[in-house]
Amino acid sequence: MSISSSSAVSAAVGQVNTQDQRSVLVLKKALDAQAQTAAALINALPQPASSSNLPSNLGRTINTTA
Repeated sequence: MSISSSSAVSAAVGQVNTQDQRSVLVLKKALDAQAQTAAALINALPQPASSSNLPSNLGRTINTTA
């Protein structure tokens, strides 16, 4: 194995590592954008109605007859 071929291999490996790092960076940015969008959607949901003014017997049983 000659020195010139090993330097070419190391240069190719370095280029692949750089491309992998870029791909991971793009993936992280996409995941961050999705997380921000999901948080905004969750925050945009209306609050559920308060059930404190309902009678205590309401919602405790289910009528299963047809």
